[in-house]
Amino acid sequence: MIEAMPMLSANTGLHETLALLTSQLHPDANHKEDLNFLQNVFSERSIGYLMKIHEKLKQYEKLSPAPVLHSASCLAEDLAEELQCGVIEEDEQELLLLLNTPHIKAILYAHDTVAQKKFDPELPPLPNDLLDDDLEEESVKIVRLVKNKEPLGATIRRDKATGAVIVARIMRGGAADRSGLVHVGDELREVNGYLITQKRPDEISQLLSQSQGSITLKIIPAVAEEDKLKESKVFLKALFDYTPFEDKATPCQEAGLPFKRGDILQVVSQEDATWWQAKRVGDCNLRAALVPSTQFQERRLRYRMKMGSLPASLSPLYDLSDKEDCDGKGPVNGKDTASLRRSLHPKKDHQGSPGETSNHTEFRIYEEVTQYLPRHGERPRLIVLIGSLGARISELKQKVIAENPRLYGLAVPHTTRARKPHEREGVEYYFISKAAFEADIQSGKFIEFGEYKENLYGTSLESIQRILNQNKVCLVDVQPEALKTLRTAEFKPYVIFIRPRIFDCQRKQFGSLSSLNSRLTDDDLHEIKLSAERMDECYGHWVDHVLVKEDLLSALAELQLILEKVLMEPQWVPAWWVRR
Repeated sequence: MIEAMPMLSANTGLHETLALLTSQLHPDANHKEDLNFLQNVFSERSIGYLMKIHEKLKQYEKLSPAPVLHSASCLAEDLAEELQCGVIEEDEQELLLLLNTPHIKAILYAHDTVAQKKFDPELPPLPNDLLDDDLEEESVKIVRLVKNKEPLGATIRRDKATGAVIVARIMRGGAADRSGLVHVGDELREVNGYLITQKRPDEISQLLSQSQGSITLKIIPAVAEEDKLKESKVFLKALFDYTPFEDKATPCQEAGLPFKRGDILQVVSQEDATWWQAKRVGDCNLRAALVPSTQFQERRLRYRMKMGSLPASLSPLYDLSDKEDCDGKGPVNGKDTASLRRSLHPKKDHQGSPGETSNHTEFRIYEEVTQYLPRHGERPRLIVLIGSLGARISELKQKVIAENPRLYGLAVPHTTRARKPHEREGVEYYFISKAAFEADIQSGKFIEFGEYKENLYGTSLESIQRILNQNKVCLVDVQPEALKTLRTAEFKPYVIFIRPRIFDCQRKQFGSLSSLNSRLTDDDLHEIKLSAERMDECYGHWVDHVLVKEDLLSALAELQLILEKVLMEPQWVPAWWVRR
């Protein structure tokens, strides 16, 4: 029998409670055997040790600081977006300005970095002199994980030799990784009490994905040393779209990371040569997911190209300079001369940038990038404008420069035509002879050149450098093929693709762009749409921003905002541009 227990305080330790309970046990004739058993169990020294360990862990849990949330930066961004949705009051405007200051952003970033780290103490390793029998007794462990509407963060495979279900990889930041209890190479025996040795890997994956809340695993730990994943800081710009649910080769579709061309990915693990682990920059999700490695993606693209099933958007980079150009935007120096644009030829001596790897020049897969902002004393970045038919870039460029001529400058073109009375040398054009122009072509001084009404026109590298050396932002609008020459560490160009807004190719909805559009036919509008799609397909991987032009005023405002961000905020650029 058990006598009435004395009142216990909230601070009474668990092992003290257990000792008190043991002292209250008084066996009687009817339950002597059972109570003796309980007394022996409660009196075990190992039980007392476990109780003390439990108390220490609870004490640590109370004292251990825990963040209210792991991503304050995302919360601040959501709040800023919410504030901008409606009419902003004065105090809301002040809050919005505070949230966008670099110091507040840095504080929130530091908070998130600390909040996402693990500060829990690690248990010491097992002693090396343990007997094999002791290890055998402890070879099976029960692991309980908590996952709420998220993947477990691990993939499995069937061992070909033994048939065992093995943990193939652990996704960084997932439930399995956060627990620290599951490791690569562990053998999985049971899931929530279900024996899985005879189940197929896809059935096991489905069982794991359907389990919510607490999930219990029976595991035989790997004999090999625990995997120690070192989080890398490699950032890649995706040059293609990827949907894991359409990829039959992925080890686990739910563990795949969908992304779009232009997304920035942080690769946290490249230990697997086929499937890397990555996070999409800007996502609040801390869990890494699988993306195809460069080598694997290139290998299967080569196979698909060999079989003739490779889409044009994934084809190797190819030269369109001999085809009729789809620009038609006018102008050397503001003249609306579409026929000249169609005759422009870019430089042909580009041999590839020294920092580009072979896969970048052959297939559009990834490009390693880093953030860059010109430091004080460095030349500003070159701004390159490219556009499809109907974009009419020249008027945009001229208005930006006219509104702020001290900050922005225009690369003055060369021409062989005679100078008009009102024109000034080096302002509207550089006027040179045809022989001198042709000599400059041979020496590679022009990024592009063309002939119009028996006169030659061209934009030289020297004219761009002259503006940049004045510490002005140089704006150039060129054929996109010229990007092969301009994408260098010297210029570090920021590329803006300007395309007109088209609604189902209807002329009445397209008319706000220009009075000229009143004379456009449906065939003209269809050609404009195809031109934009063709340019995006061929050169979109080089573009930093797409500006959809609906009318001149709104396009001008957006362009000016983009230029301010390039001047004031770090931008992602190819990593080899800033390596020394």
